[in-house]
Amino acid sequence: MKRKLLLILSALLLAALLTGCADLDDPGPDTPDTPSQSDAPVVDPIPVPAGLKSFSLPYTAGETLDPITCSDGPHQVIGALLYEGLYALDGQFEPQPMLAEGYTYDPETRLYTIRLRGDVTFSDGTPLTAGDVAATLERARWSPRYAGRLSDVASIKAGDGAVIIALYRPNASFIARLDIPIVKAGTEGDDVPVGTGRFVWRQAEDGDYLEANPESWRHMTLPLEKIPLVPCKDSDVMAYAFFSREVQLVTWDLTGTVVFNATGVSSYTDAPTPVMQYLGFNTNSPLFSDPALRSALSLGVDRAGCVEANLLNHAVPADFPLSPASSLYPKDLAIPYSADSFAAAMEEAGYATERERPATLIVSAENTFRVEMARQIAEELSRFDVKITVTPLPWTEFQTALAVGKYDLYYGECKLPADWDLSALLGIGGTLNFSGYTDEELPGLLEAAATTSGARHSSALRALYAHLQQEAPIIPICFKNVSVLLPDKAVKIASPTASDPFSHLEDWVIQWAEDKP
Repeated sequence: MKRKLLLILSALLLAALLTGCADLDDPGPDTPDTPSQSDAPVVDPIPVPAGLKSFSLPYTAGETLDPITCSDGPHQVIGALLYEGLYALDGQFEPQPMLAEGYTYDPETRLYTIRLRGDVTFSDGTPLTAGDVAATLERARWSPRYAGRLSDVASIKAGDGAVIIALYRPNASFIARLDIPIVKAGTEGDDVPVGTGRFVWRQAEDGDYLEANPESWRHMTLPLEKIPLVPCKDSDVMAYAFFSREVQLVTWDLTGTVVFNATGVSSYTDAPTPVMQYLGFNTNSPLFSDPALRSALSLGVDRAGCVEANLLNHAVPADFPLSPASSLYPKDLAIPYSADSFAAAMEEAGYATERERPATLIVSAENTFRVEMARQIAEELSRFDVKITVTPLPWTEFQTALAVGKYDLYYGECKLPADWDLSALLGIGGTLNFSGYTDEELPGLLEAAATTSGARHSSALRALYAHLQQEAPIIPICFKNVSVLLPDKAVKIASPTASDPFSHLEDWVIQWAEDKP
């Protein structure tokens, strides 16, 4: 939903490139961004004209646009126009065919055979081949951005008009991980590899620009035929370019570690992401080894209140490790927050006896939004015997404390895959299962969720979430949004997604100035 946003911000300048639609696969419970320490002055507000004379995007000259290796930020935003994946995730995180025509899956051999569309050409006019797809996915397997989501891939081979992917373990929903942008094999070393997207990169003496791709297989009418590109040497210049209306779109995590620093009037449209914030327990500790206590504490968090007060409503409260934007989210299993219900559960579990039981909640100190979330949650959960002290730690110390088990609780953030696989968080040996939690039923429930499809998959997920509700090895709090920032009242966009701010670009409405060149 589009809302007006008055961005009144401090004098600190940006310290990193725009986060954009970065794919942070398996980033751990926090993302180690570095705050800015610049002391440059705040710019004055920019008068807002009635319409746009052009629609431009920022880019960083001299850096690759290869979607597998480029830096997070504006190049990934541009990449959403230049490149396409086998599948694209819609606003409910459902995979929709793009370069793929369809697929078959053999659960016995764990083989996916993905058939390619026959009418797709790259922007240089050459046909898309299975070899191009296999080469890109093979590079992605070993890249920092995509290695986590492709860690179960045993091999990738090109067939006759199809790509064959073998998995190490069964996963009936694996195609939800295949929204990886594809480039023409052999061009990955170019500054701008060749893609199949809605636009193509053009160079000119008066500046580079994007132009609607005449070879696009989509054959859609777009509201933009040309998008000028504005070179910005660093993020400070990029911020000023947006607020001076030299560029018209940026994407930003408005509750991230790096603050958006400038002053002006803008509008934003939020898109849901699979980035979850949650409360984790050290289930090896004498206090939090008790599932009755963990389950009772899960009733004590006013998720909606925390999101409104500390995340400026740029997140959606969630009772389960699944985005509420998904049609699979079991709304009927959610328990509304009630102080009375929390009190009754704590009393039944035996923790309303006026006997103080101290506990320490650690949180990464780099992100002030998460620190404030942790403090409010700690205050809400300390009404009875359990008294929680929040300890913000520098990122490296936070990681070390988790690795050696020096914590009672932690407040974390991680990006889940779009198939909602929880093996990293809760599986035996999972990279984010810091206390090694497991119980008798959980491995079977995780396997059922991974190996079923259709109605059986929905039932398996419900059974898993009902079990997690009772055992509460973690307490999901919310799923974050990413914001698409635009000039106020000048652009009405359709339905952006976490990976494509230009989703349904054909439905955009742009108010052009009367004196547009």
